[in-house]
Amino acid sequence: MNSKYKTVKYKKNIPSNIEDLVSIEEPLEMVVRYKKDNEWVDNSISITMRTPKNDEDLIVGLLFCEGIIQKISEVEKVEFLGDKVGKFDLQNKIRATLNNGENLDIKHLRRNFLTNSSCGVCGKTSMDSLEIICKTKINKDVPKIKNSLINKIPDLLRQSQSEFSKTGGIHASALFNKEGKPLVIKEDVGRHNALDKVIGHSFANSLFDTKNQFIACSGRLSFELVQKTLMANIGLLMGVGAPTSLAIDLAKRSDMTLIGFVKSDSFNIYCGENRILE
Repeated sequence: MNSKYKTVKYKKNIPSNIEDLVSIEEPLEMVVRYKKDNEWVDNSISITMRTPKNDEDLIVGLLFCEGIIQKISEVEKVEFLGDKVGKFDLQNKIRATLNNGENLDIKHLRRNFLTNSSCGVCGKTSMDSLEIICKTKINKDVPKIKNSLINKIPDLLRQSQSEFSKTGGIHASALFNKEGKPLVIKEDVGRHNALDKVIGHSFANSLFDTKNQFIACSGRLSFELVQKTLMANIGLLMGVGAPTSLAIDLAKRSDMTLIGFVKSDSFNIYCGENRILE
């Protein structure tokens, strides 16, 4: 989603009044409803700044990546709550009703902080809470992709970014098959939100074939993006930006292939080069 804003644009030191398309950023409160001791309980687990679109995919992806759900059948329904508010007339609260309440440890998993659109882990109280242990180890050898395909990914990603082409102010994540066909692409002002949306949509619609798929992101590669990719049981993550030190360390420990600075003529493999074919 985007909106027009009046802007003064300077070009060659000459000002002009224009209308600029700007990506919308709005808060979303995410609530989990579950049964505990035969009573329905609502718990707010996160407030994030997001681009209002595919919010259902966002909450499902977050619940999956945080280890709250393992099967889509554990989600009974997802619904928006409250009145439409603000200048964009939006419902900014969403609730997922779960049927696995007896197994939930919400106190451990709840995010008691406001995440912003550039950092999904800001405010977490300990490093122990950051690293979720995946129950399924990724396959060390797949997917295998050709090195010539990697250079094409930024253009393939950009071609499918409808919002970026309008505003220039939004991130994208995508699920590709090993031949380079984009299967799911989602955009958001937050990198981690875009990936949650991809994973949530793929999880809810049984699209994962992880031995033959990889994920690509438009921005830098943070610890949390590696963690979310691992939770999806996918062994290869690439991005057009730089990885952080924590991202590389986690990828190495998990036998993941991590590729950064992907351009039309170059890329850097930080670990897992065994998955890349000549």
